[in-house]
Amino acid sequence: MNTLYCALNRSEFNIITSYKNARDIWNALEVTYERTNQVKESKIDMLVHQYEWFKMLSSESISSMFNRMTTITNCLNAIGRTCTNAKIMSKILRYLPKTWEVW
Repeated sequence: MNTLYCALNRSEFNIITSYKNARDIWNALEVTYERTNQVKESKIDMLVHQYEWFKMLSSESISSMFNRMTTITNCLNAIGRTCTNAKIMSKILRYLPKTWEVW
């Protein structure tokens, strides 16, 4: 149980504090993050939506935009939806603000 306690952040820890053994903690975390198909499908839908509707925010720097895209694509890759570097770069370049245009 101590290993699980140390591995969790504060919000995750608050979810599992009432459980009395490691197995119950593990089951609760599984259901919360991946176990049910409904949870997994919701995560996939959310990530795909974020990827498809990705645009640079008005107050965002290029590096933070790139970091946000990297986070989205890493999560998609982790669930088996791969994105090629060419597609990622194309999407980033397409949605740069007009001030970045060369012509």
